[in-house]
Amino acid sequence: MGWFILIIGIIGWFVGVYGMFKKMGLESWKALIPFYNTWLIVEKCNIKKIWFWLQFIPIAGQFITIWITIILVMHFGKFNVIHHTLVVFFPFLYLPYIGFSDNIKWIGEKGFKLYKKPGSREWIDAGVFAVVAATIIRTFVFEAYVIPTGSMEKTLMVHDFLFVSKMTYGARIPTTPLSFPFVHNTMPGSETTPSYLKWIQLPYKRTIGFKEVQRNDVVVFNFPAGDTIINLPGFGSAHPYYDVLNDRDIEILQNNGGNRFNGNRDKLKEYYENKIWVHPFDKTDNYIKRCVAVGGDTIQVIDGYLYVNGTKAYMAPASQSDYTIKTNGNKIDFTTIAAELNLTDDEATAINQSFSKDSTYSGTFTAAAIEQIKKLPNVLDIKVIPVPSFPGMLFPYSENTKSWTVDNYGKLYIPQKGATVTLTKDNIDIYRRLISNYEGHSLQENNNQFIIDGKPTTQYTFKYNYYWMMGDNRHNSQDSRFWGFVPETHIVGSASLIWFSWEGGPRWKRMFRIIK
Repeated sequence: MGWFILIIGIIGWFVGVYGMFKKMGLESWKALIPFYNTWLIVEKCNIKKIWFWLQFIPIAGQFITIWITIILVMHFGKFNVIHHTLVVFFPFLYLPYIGFSDNIKWIGEKGFKLYKKPGSREWIDAGVFAVVAATIIRTFVFEAYVIPTGSMEKTLMVHDFLFVSKMTYGARIPTTPLSFPFVHNTMPGSETTPSYLKWIQLPYKRTIGFKEVQRNDVVVFNFPAGDTIINLPGFGSAHPYYDVLNDRDIEILQNNGGNRFNGNRDKLKEYYENKIWVHPFDKTDNYIKRCVAVGGDTIQVIDGYLYVNGTKAYMAPASQSDYTIKTNGNKIDFTTIAAELNLTDDEATAINQSFSKDSTYSGTFTAAAIEQIKKLPNVLDIKVIPVPSFPGMLFPYSENTKSWTVDNYGKLYIPQKGATVTLTKDNIDIYRRLISNYEGHSLQENNNQFIIDGKPTTQYTFKYNYYWMMGDNRHNSQDSRFWGFVPETHIVGSASLIWFSWEGGPRWKRMFRIIK
């Protein structure tokens, strides 16, 4: 449908300009030659030639072409905001109307110069320019982002304000281009009204970036499992649709009195009174995590420590986990070394109070703090506190992986573009969503036989690169362990700079900090 509308729009533009050229005293057939037609428009309307060449700038050039077209219709005596709005949104109807209506004449440069903009129009033009410029910057250069949860603490903290670079990995061409400016997926002041229209859906494309996503980059991306949500307050990505549908959300099970849906979409839809909302992938909620593995890597978590390709992975100095600290019986006063360990006074006091009969402390510490604590003379042993896990709650939710936990997870291969895997009944749970949702193929399974796009096969070749994302706050992060791979199509940008931070007041030490 999107391609059909786009093609009709392009055809309508050429048809309209064809008729307008005749009125301008130009040979009509020249209107059908791409780029040459706008060169003639620039010449005839006495627009500076530099604007013709600026049309070739990716994305921004399309807005320049629209502006040139508006100047063109002004040379037909159409100066009203309504007329210019029709040029922008309905050129396939409005331009043919101008080109073939006997009542509309070419007034040329002389008539154009007689027009004087009213003061109100100057303000409207300035406002439109500001909106367009800011939208281009937000879409293709950088975007402001606020940390909503503690999943990346203490690398990133709640109410850190970030700049996210869209150029680092190449700016993504909007798949859903018809949307309200400056908001993501809901209208301002509403959690239930979409801010976009699905009339046009463009294929995934990305401009050239400075680099590909690297291991250990802090990345903003569209939540892969957020393509379908329960559109009620408190749900969204906090309680993902697929977790509720497949009874993997313990909190929802408890709140529902143990009511189970067992994968029955109709039952869930009825229970939540049809409050089910399907997002285009570029309009799912934004998440921020650390990319710990890229396509072609194999990951495993052993006793809380991540390994990539068999090697213990990088741990950001400010990343957090829950630990027990076994001592020789001599106490440690954590309040006296709180600043050194990046602890608040309340955190240090709570750790002091956790001292148990077996001379052990427990608490949440950063990786850098653990390295400092290891050096204390009365410390005998430090261990990660295992996180309780429930069978089948972690990706890929299969019988073979029921024993996987948050702290003992994998091994798992991360798919790489161009790589081929053999599909089996034991691994199809890993690749099912990838094949059908992210790469857009039909997948049927019949007695251990796999039929992709109507053809029986035992192999699949990946179309995209995939990434494994984990929060630095490893024990308090909803990340790839819970919902799986992040495809390259969902990558938004690289978190680059903390420009402001707030917690009851400005956190001055965090401002203008480069994110590592």
